[in-house]
Amino acid sequence: MKIFITRKIPDPGLELLRKKYEIEINPYNRVLTKKEIIKGLEGKDGLLCLLTDDIDKEVISSESKLKMIASYSVGYDNIDVKFATTLGIPVSNTPGVLTNATSEMAWALLFSVARRIVEADKFTRAGKFAGWDPLLMHGKDIAGKTLGVVGTGRIGSSFAMKSKGFNMKILYVDGKKNKVLEEELNAKKVNLERLLKESDFISLHVPLISDTYHLIGEKQFKMMKKTAIIINTSRGPVVDEKALAKALKEKWIFGAGLDVYEKEPEITKELIHFDNVVLQPHSASATTDSRNDMAIMAAENMIAGLERKIPPNCVNPEVFNK
Repeated sequence: MKIFITRKIPDPGLELLRKKYEIEINPYNRVLTKKEIIKGLEGKDGLLCLLTDDIDKEVISSESKLKMIASYSVGYDNIDVKFATTLGIPVSNTPGVLTNATSEMAWALLFSVARRIVEADKFTRAGKFAGWDPLLMHGKDIAGKTLGVVGTGRIGSSFAMKSKGFNMKILYVDGKKNKVLEEELNAKKVNLERLLKESDFISLHVPLISDTYHLIGEKQFKMMKKTAIIINTSRGPVVDEKALAKALKEKWIFGAGLDVYEKEPEITKELIHFDNVVLQPHSASATTDSRNDMAIMAAENMIAGLERKIPPNCVNPEVFNK
């Protein structure tokens, strides 16, 4: 059997696949067009794709041989899973292995914004540092403050647990109670409005679904403290980027840290010029261990699916009941 891979992934995953199948990898270090993906799928049994690929009905139905779609990502809203299911095609993702790396990045962004690390680095490199100054680069204390966590799944919970040692008050928003956070951190489940009004730091950890699209917009930014910092390592469209730019420009909040964007790779131009926002290139999971583990997981999912076994991380296992 043959597999088409829309972009090169780390070698450990590729090595697993090469032992069993013939693989073709997109030779370009860029996102392929839909037409290129469809062409790549000709004669292929499996598709290993990324979150940046639009795998819609046209792509899925373009090649009748397609037996398995494995995504090298946790999110899979870029794939028309419902349509794939009607064709009996399993779809998988790679959850869990990037939990720590992503939650660590959220903390890195929080510290960077609160203590103005990037701004201070630019200042120092520009030769502006003239010695210790009691009024230079004032940031925000972290210890003892209120931390708001929106979404307490794997990553949100990992992020919250890493607050241990900072003696923070933890507020969280989720569809159900998180007993671990409540027992370990004395966290309190609240509604979004209360979390936004009371939190000094707000970190987003929700999936992108219809209910979370623009979950944070102008109305929500105006609820926040003027000293608040918001962090987004979840999905770009969860935040209304234009509203964020306005909030930062007009000082409704202190700052923001972003790893994801509404229309990647495009970024609202104003954000690029603000000192009170730290921008990362969607690299929260970018540690060697995490990315290798993602590659292995995606490969194992692919192998299982092509062998007509339920992949370890199948998001539509009902296809095996048909």
